[in-house]
Amino acid sequence: MTLPPTRRVIGPVARAGERPVGAARPRVSFEFFPPKTEKMEASLWEAITRLAPLDPAFVSVTYGAGGSTRERTHRTVKRILDETSLKPAAHLTCVGASRAEVDEVIHDYWNIGVRHIVSLRGDPPPGEGGIGGVYVPREDGYKNATELTAALRGVAPFEVLVGVYPEKHPESPSLDHDIEVLKAKVDAGATLGISQFFFDIDAFLRFVDKARAAGITIPIVPGVMPVTNFKGLKTMSAACQTSVPSWLANLFEGLDEDPETRRLIACSVAAEMCAKLQEQGFNDFHFYTLNRADLVYAICRVLGVRETAPAHEAAA
Repeated sequence: MTLPPTRRVIGPVARAGERPVGAARPRVSFEFFPPKTEKMEASLWEAITRLAPLDPAFVSVTYGAGGSTRERTHRTVKRILDETSLKPAAHLTCVGASRAEVDEVIHDYWNIGVRHIVSLRGDPPPGEGGIGGVYVPREDGYKNATELTAALRGVAPFEVLVGVYPEKHPESPSLDHDIEVLKAKVDAGATLGISQFFFDIDAFLRFVDKARAAGITIPIVPGVMPVTNFKGLKTMSAACQTSVPSWLANLFEGLDEDPETRRLIACSVAAEMCAKLQEQGFNDFHFYTLNRADLVYAICRVLGVRETAPAHEAAA
């Protein structure tokens, strides 16, 4: 009797765990937001201390609508520079500010040692509708992220990071228009694209294919956000028009009062998504941490990212 050959069924997470010794280490980066309170400050620095030993390529610090967190963003970036070995990438927007005001911020960042900037147009301030409101550029201001990118590169040789929307920017007439805008940003000096968070991997891959077909060669890094609060996710997704698949809603159904199970599911979903992207040739990942480190640390572990230094050394 001839026995059938042994079958070996293995999923993308296990395949990621089987990466051979010496394989290229995934390049990760983390996004934080500036804290509003002393308690939030403590949480932020706990997250930074936990993730710093993973040797991220950079860590970005967000900017509120209309520049509403400019001072807090600047203080957070300055502290990262002064107290850690990390490379901060400060978010910078041009909405609601004059060219002179923005240029002053650009020079200040360069002078304190910042070499990475995330160039964004920004959302209107709360008094003008906030996220989703109608954007009206100032006559004496930069009109969009393309002009801001050119201004940044005109001041100093920053690494300029720009945002991309795999499922189309909410204000864009088409995905083709988004590709044209991205190409203009690259022509203005952008060096890296970071995607809005997404759950439709096929949509992200189609966007990258269209960008490459248009001659855009800069790296485009998938943005990953582990989801633990599904109600909050629906609110954020509606604002940026990111699709939320039914399978994700089904996974979180009935778990409003069960945060621990939500966390386990969030880690599983994000880890599998990253592993599938690795199978498609992506080895860079940008994590929206929401100033919490535990899930992101676990996902990085799945991807093969290991600590390169003790925590106290990386954060000192």
